[in-house]
Amino acid sequence: MASFSFGSGNAAKLLRIPLYAAGRLGTLLVPRGSRWVFGCGAGIGDGALALQRLAAGEGHDTIWLTASEREARDAAALGIRSVPKSGLRGWWATARAGVVVVTHGLGDVNRYANAGAFIVQLWHGIPLKRIGLDSPATTQVPAVPGAALLRRLIGLLYRGAAQRIRVLPAASHRSRGRLESAFGLGGDRVVVTGEPRVDVLSAGSAEERRAAASALLERTVGSLPPGARTVLYAPTWRDGAPDPAVPSAAQWVRIVRVLEEHDAVLLVRSHPLGEGGYAPPIPTRRVRMLGSAVLPDVTPALPAVDALVTDYSSMAYDVGLLAMPVLFLAPDAEEYARVRGFYGRFEEVAGADAAETWERLLEQLSTLLRDDDTFAERAARSAALSAEMHAHRDGGNTRRVYEAIRSRGIPAPKGAA
Repeated sequence: MASFSFGSGNAAKLLRIPLYAAGRLGTLLVPRGSRWVFGCGAGIGDGALALQRLAAGEGHDTIWLTASEREARDAAALGIRSVPKSGLRGWWATARAGVVVVTHGLGDVNRYANAGAFIVQLWHGIPLKRIGLDSPATTQVPAVPGAALLRRLIGLLYRGAAQRIRVLPAASHRSRGRLESAFGLGGDRVVVTGEPRVDVLSAGSAEERRAAASALLERTVGSLPPGARTVLYAPTWRDGAPDPAVPSAAQWVRIVRVLEEHDAVLLVRSHPLGEGGYAPPIPTRRVRMLGSAVLPDVTPALPAVDALVTDYSSMAYDVGLLAMPVLFLAPDAEEYARVRGFYGRFEEVAGADAAETWERLLEQLSTLLRDDDTFAERAARSAALSAEMHAHRDGGNTRRVYEAIRSRGIPAPKGAA
């Protein structure tokens, strides 16, 4: 079931306008220092973690703003200092920061204390579906009198918040154009440095990446059958609406049968804003849950995955860095294009054979797992798609982002050479 929608989130944002105003007044009185603060809507991970590690290694004073006890424990396990982002301590840490780094939105840190900071928005994927100002979903509000006026107000607030962004990394010039449009940014704020979150897919040898990812999966979902291939299913969020691809009981039986026939394991990665509904009704070790509550950042685990099944997730662009075959299950592609919209046409990414039902998807998956030529063809298609969208694949994206931040007037840490 869905756990969040833009409509409910925007309604809460409107009710918090007095708090935003009070927080803005506070930031006018509190001087900013040199500390870097980090937050991530998905937990301790993503590009924010990559950049925090580099900044801390360079000698910068860093701190993570957490949203839960789980995040606080994860930060402590990595040796990262943290404070809860809500409350006075989170407000003070954000208000005093010189650099604020987020991956989803300004609510990744204390939302009332970011005005006047040098904001780095790493985002969390190359846009396939329309986002931000390009999507009508962004300004949804509940169906109340004056809704049209409220939508305009939300749009103005979103645009105003986006204008605070000083650096927004893009994976390529194609991605850059999408991000500039979605955030209403121009000039040199969107920079083609590559995305820090995918450095882990390019650094080291293929064997080293696979070994590290396999160990991570084993710690997360337990031991997998020896020699079994892994298939990751990553459906995306439906903006608060039900997911039409949740399998029926009969479809689950067929899914498990196909996995057994081909000695495979299905890892289900529901979107963190819409988890639920994907537990099979029969006991099986062939299906494992890999949601954000289990593994906040899935990217480091991707080198241990053999094939991806998704609909509109930006992960389809990322796994091409590993030449991973991708199958598409999109029962609502036409409706999604009408309501949410895509950058370009969905078929340009998914091809002409995207499945609309689990039955068709399982036919494609069976062929993929038993036929080496089909596997190789899908892998080549995935790598070609990724090459169009990732300008850099050398593991140096985080360093380039750091240098872009420094080049915009952020000083070196005290004591640095």
